[in-house]
Amino acid sequence: MKRRELIQWAGSAALLPALARAEDKYPSHPISWICPYAAGGNADTRSRQVSRVMSEILGQPILIDNKAGAGGNIGTEAIARAKPDGYTIGMGNFAPLAVNQALFKKLNFDPFTDIVPITLIERGPLILMVRADSPFKSVKDIVAAAKASPGKLSYASGGIGGTHHLSGALLEFAAEVDMIHVPYKSGAAGATDLMGGQVHMMFEQMYAAIPNVKGGRLRALAITSKTRSPLLPDLPTMAEQGYPAVEVLNWQGLVGPKGMSADLIKTLNAACNKALQDPDLREKMLSQGNEIGGGTPEQFAALIKAEAPRWAKVVRAAKIEPE
Repeated sequence: MKRRELIQWAGSAALLPALARAEDKYPSHPISWICPYAAGGNADTRSRQVSRVMSEILGQPILIDNKAGAGGNIGTEAIARAKPDGYTIGMGNFAPLAVNQALFKKLNFDPFTDIVPITLIERGPLILMVRADSPFKSVKDIVAAAKASPGKLSYASGGIGGTHHLSGALLEFAAEVDMIHVPYKSGAAGATDLMGGQVHMMFEQMYAAIPNVKGGRLRALAITSKTRSPLLPDLPTMAEQGYPAVEVLNWQGLVGPKGMSADLIKTLNAACNKALQDPDLREKMLSQGNEIGGGTPEQFAALIKAEAPRWAKVVRAAKIEPE
């Protein structure tokens, strides 16, 4: 080998480790973030807000891919089936991770073994609402009326198996009453019929309930969190109304497919935690009455593990079946 060729070969060989390190650096190209719900909803909005900040932290674009349907199962399955290289992650939600295994006869993924929790993003309470002119002034009024006329009072929801529905089913279970569940295609549609008098009550996400409550169109009776919200300090909790078991927080967080390395999980967890400290993002979340998440993957996994058996019991007791 000629001297010049030898020098060129030696120089190229010296570059190989550096090139390998560059290729191994994560992330080196855009990341796909699967949202298991349709565009425009809360899960989609929060996915876009969090991913936007995380992309700045990680130095690569994060692209939202909405895969809606089957109560969040389609998108969650897509996350579970993805290559565990950190380039497909997504939003893990309350229903597909903690409820749907009990609700659906068959899931094509196991939320406990096929999904890796990375970071809890937020938890949000619901508000029990009635029409502004409703005769019901408290939860006890509703329970008394339900006991006096079993199967007569109705409550709306945004669909079977969601937190709207399960909150109502949990109240039925806790108060030992029989009410009629009326599912709608969305929470907004249920709230519209509540205002129109087609149903008697509804548990609604706080961020969606506040405008109608503060606008005087609906009356708030109780909140499903353990403590009162600073946004509605005069609104008592369900526990204060006599039903401590009716504690419901709709939650969602960052997840990935099984098989992800500990380093990838650590990197994404750190980026998500840092994103949750962003002042603008925090203001958006807190203004909706949500609790900001964060913490370790283990803490998020413990939340899912604790929630699943609780809601399985409610699904069985209420004999809830998917549409």
